[in-house]
Amino acid sequence: MVLTAFVVGSVLAGGNAVGIKFSNDELDPLWGAALRFTAAAAVMWLILAFLRRPVPRGRALTGSLLYGLFNFAGAFGFGFLAFVELEAGFGQLVLAIVPLLTLLLAVAHGQEGLRMRSLSGALLAIAGIAVMSSGSLAGGSALALVFALLAALCFAEGAVVVRRFRPIDPYGLNAVGMTVGAVVILGAAVIRGDDIELPEMAATWLAQAYMILVGSVLVFVLYVFILSRWEASRATYTFVVVPPVTVLVSWWLRDEPLGAGLVLGGILVLIGVYIGAIQPSRLPVDAEA
Repeated sequence: MVLTAFVVGSVLAGGNAVGIKFSNDELDPLWGAALRFTAAAAVMWLILAFLRRPVPRGRALTGSLLYGLFNFAGAFGFGFLAFVELEAGFGQLVLAIVPLLTLLLAVAHGQEGLRMRSLSGALLAIAGIAVMSSGSLAGGSALALVFALLAALCFAEGAVVVRRFRPIDPYGLNAVGMTVGAVVILGAAVIRGDDIELPEMAATWLAQAYMILVGSVLVFVLYVFILSRWEASRATYTFVVVPPVTVLVSWWLRDEPLGAGLVLGGILVLIGVYIGAIQPSRLPVDAEA
């Protein structure tokens, strides 16, 4: 059951970065992110009411608020800014470093043990990002790479935070978390001076619809379901499965090139993450296959 959720969620998440690129083509980035999570939060609250699930309270509410700040406000705020300049496949490959960052943060939080191979894995992953960057960055795009790395760090911390506040309800956690993300990102959009306007292009509406219903509601319900049963570093392995899907979809829908630097650097990132976060891992006591 958990493995099925992992595979389905990873494949469906592959379209998110491409959807962000289509959204950024017409909408200012933070406003596009705010529009996505405002609608997604509304859908999550409707689902919560329909299923008669309890609204998070006490420690669960604290965890949901922190999860919203990291996993939605931080990760997607930086992510939408990064994808203004980064191509979808390139950006998603950078995010493949999330499991490794999650492992290191989980060690820092005392959730998981230190794995010595993580250092060599980190070096390989960083080398891969450097190889990809050498042929893909120009001008202000260096800042876009920083935004992508900050998004990866926020995703990693969000996963660790969720594990601290068990038991976890995927519906309540995401309803509160997406609401927090929408409010914070909307505030940032206003401060940044983004134009607040609805899309006019059909491609933008289709991209937003996919990101809201599939890439947000469905994907993150599955993601939190997995996090409730697997260690954080194992659950975020989804970020390693997603890039090949994103690269193929972005090549198909947006004609984004598959350069040698992207392929070689991507392979180094994936090998680094495998060595540092996946190969040494063991199944946790509460894991279910």
